[in-house]
Amino acid sequence: MALPPVLTERLRLPVVASPLFIVSHPALTLAQCKAGVVGSFPALNARPESQLDEWLAMITEDLAAHDAAHPKRPSAPFAVNQIVHTSNKRLEHDLMLCVKYKVPIVISSLGAVPEVNAAVHSYGGLVLHDIINNRHANSAIRKGADGLIAVAAGAGGHAGQLSPFALVQEIREWFDGPLLLAGAIANGRAILAAQAMGADMAYIGSPFIATEEARATEAYKQAIVDGAAADIVYSNFFTGVHGNYLKPSIRAAGMDPDNLPEADPSKMDFETETAGAKAWKDIWGSGQGISAVKAIEPVAKLVDRLEAEYHQARARLAL
Repeated sequence: MALPPVLTERLRLPVVASPLFIVSHPALTLAQCKAGVVGSFPALNARPESQLDEWLAMITEDLAAHDAAHPKRPSAPFAVNQIVHTSNKRLEHDLMLCVKYKVPIVISSLGAVPEVNAAVHSYGGLVLHDIINNRHANSAIRKGADGLIAVAAGAGGHAGQLSPFALVQEIREWFDGPLLLAGAIANGRAILAAQAMGADMAYIGSPFIATEEARATEAYKQAIVDGAAADIVYSNFFTGVHGNYLKPSIRAAGMDPDNLPEADPSKMDFETETAGAKAWKDIWGSGQGISAVKAIEPVAKLVDRLEAEYHQARARLAL
């Protein structure tokens, strides 16, 4: 199945920049879109909830002005992430704003809800749902999602444990629609590899943390630059959902990253405070691919690097 135009026509690379809790905001999203990849942010990053209206107005107006000034190289579309779990009391409010501004792409997480999909489809928007296994993938498509984001082992933040080879293979046995892959994708070669194994696009998060436009502390950005796969720990201790986090931030909070207890998943809380440290704010999410990140740089420069590496990899395989 061909990808919908919103995922192809204005992109330099087959890349969606993943929504980063706390870190993503309009400056980062706009820079991503103008650089030629899908930019995104979680609706919950806009606080208070009234700020989401302001953010969506700002983004849509800024991108429209950019496109008018650069007709030969218009911006890529943007996406808003909606947490559809029952713990999100803002969902109805935030979803209605997505409808108001006709957000091109909505990324739904932590539950597949037909009503959310129907609301986005009412104005022609696209719904991509993130999943960590084949069962969740089937459920999401049955409930009306247009495409899937396979969050494999090594992805930053909340992530699964399955190999990307296994996860993509199982999904492609029955689904030929839009499929994105997340998990330690931090250079252009990995983008091409994701396509080679059956995904349509790459879903990239952690490298964008170490950009000038990201709303992360300098210490967080530098930890991404300095880190490698061995600096990542997989745990459900901080939110009740398993995810990947930077060990240095856990040590800085006075905890041993190699000896974290298991949390009760029924007490899921995405902004809980543990031993005086708050998930995401103090305990930093990160994927395993960060050794590819060598410096804090503008988004445009990061995307330039990814594009160069991607085309170099394609040329090498063509030999």
